[in-house]
Amino acid sequence: MSRRPRRNHSPTFKAKVALAAIKAEKTLAELAEQFDVHPNQITTWRSQLLEGAADVFGEETKPDPATTVDLKSLHAKIGELTLANDFLADALGKAGLLPSAKR
Repeated sequence: MSRRPRRNHSPTFKAKVALAAIKAEKTLAELAEQFDVHPNQITTWRSQLLEGAADVFGEETKPDPATTVDLKSLHAKIGELTLANDFLADALGKAGLLPSAKR
């Protein structure tokens, strides 16, 4: 028995199948046959849709302060590292330790 390759379904397809499951006009077995997916997968998508439905009408999510990035400090760090890299490359070049391709 050969296994079918793993399929990646689009979010639109998942929403369509989950909505059909929520409507309950057909059984899970009928939906599974119609959309060619496993009934357990339909159940999972349906529960994900029901859990996430409140977020659609909820308040806008504010960015987590832990994930905000201070660009000035990052640019400063890049400048420091570039300066150190240039200094070390120059020192290695003067010492004759830098390969000729890097000079």
